[in-house]
Amino acid sequence: MTPKDASKRAREICGMAPIVPVLVVKDASHARPLAEALVAGGLPALEVTLRTPAALEVIAEMAKVKGGVVGAGTLITPEDVRAAKDAGATFGVSPGATDALIDACEAMDLPLLAGAATATEAMKLLERGYDMLKFFPAEASGGAPALKAIGAPLPQVSFCPTGGVSPSNAIDYLSLPNVVCAGGSWVAPADLVASGDWAGIEALAREASTLGR
Repeated sequence: MTPKDASKRAREICGMAPIVPVLVVKDASHARPLAEALVAGGLPALEVTLRTPAALEVIAEMAKVKGGVVGAGTLITPEDVRAAKDAGATFGVSPGATDALIDACEAMDLPLLAGAATATEAMKLLERGYDMLKFFPAEASGGAPALKAIGAPLPQVSFCPTGGVSPSNAIDYLSLPNVVCAGGSWVAPADLVASGDWAGIEALAREASTLGR
């Protein structure tokens, strides 16, 4: 996969809804009903972070849900890329970017939303052909004002800010011309997942699907 094709596909996925749920799922039995609730609520692009032992199984289960597009977050190494791809992930998300990680994603045809927090990092990724990036950690890096400032000299780069994004500040990001969507974990809170309150999660997803629209 070429950088151009990868960026095009990443942009298409990010454009599906204003919010991409960032999911930390500990129990694989929650995977399918959670994905079904989020998709039913209007959030089809799902990021499953590789932070739990169940993550790869969760990706495999969510990949079976009709209408969903499941990606793997927290890709760090080429081994992560291979495991995520084998599990059924159709895109990847990383907190940063290394040549080895990007090379692996290109070799395995996995579109990558690579992370950048500074103008220099964004420029290096743009130099490699990537113009759809993750802005991380968003709030800790200056929030919407910082991303707006980066966008002024780099209008050709678009972002999905993640890290500290919440219902109270999501619009600040989504109103920026260089933001396609934002990543947030509030649409699948741990207590609702643990209790199996899929209707509650669907309701949160439906609210999030209208942000900025």
